[in-house]
Amino acid sequence: MDTGLLLQYLVIALAVLVSGWVVLKKQFPGVLRRVRGVLALWLVKPQRSPRLQALGRRLAPPPSGDAGACGGCNSCEPKAPKQH
Repeated sequence: MDTGLLLQYLVIALAVLVSGWVVLKKQFPGVLRRVRGVLALWLVKPQRSPRLQALGRRLAPPPSGDAGACGGCNSCEPKAPKQH
């Protein structure tokens, strides 16, 4: 296989992977968060090497900030008046 053709295939594969990542991130953020969480939990197990544990901590999704002090159901907040 020609070197130029191989390089072209690698660039196209990289472009497809990046565009797939963007679509996954934009269209399916919940699935991406779950996958990142499962992968991070798998990596931070005590029997893993310290490098893999550090990668797992870095890969872990950020905590969701929408939960209140009571658990996040938000049923105790006052209702906003309806705008007509």
